[in-house]
Amino acid sequence: MVCVDGDGRVLLMHWRDTVTGVALWEPPGGGIDPGETPFDAARRELTEETGLPGEAVLDRWVPVRREFDWLGTHYVKTERFYLARFEGTPAVGPGAFTAEENDTYLGSGWFSPVEMAGLPDALEPPDLVEVVSRITRLG
Repeated sequence: MVCVDGDGRVLLMHWRDTVTGVALWEPPGGGIDPGETPFDAARRELTEETGLPGEAVLDRWVPVRREFDWLGTHYVKTERFYLARFEGTPAVGPGAFTAEENDTYLGSGWFSPVEMAGLPDALEPPDLVEVVSRITRLG
């Protein structure tokens, strides 16, 4: 999900791959459970990863092609990035992390597009600033 606060900043989660040691920043997200729609999964994952209300996720999304390595597995897929908007800047805290997420989570932060481009660790996906621009134009 691309979560945007009242100042136009985007929420990013900071992770470290325990296999490669590589750290990265990405929006909150996750998998789709059996029988779940992508939209329902986005709402559930937002709450699980951030403690923020899933109802903030809007039914507005853009397709994002991703290719990355994580914990020894290479992924190539297209994902839906949904938009969530918040007034002010809500506090973020893991709601219900898996054991894997507990082992790899480094923190989170709200960043402007300019700040995102200057983060010392990689953005995932690498074109995230453009993805944010595309999704925020939708709503």
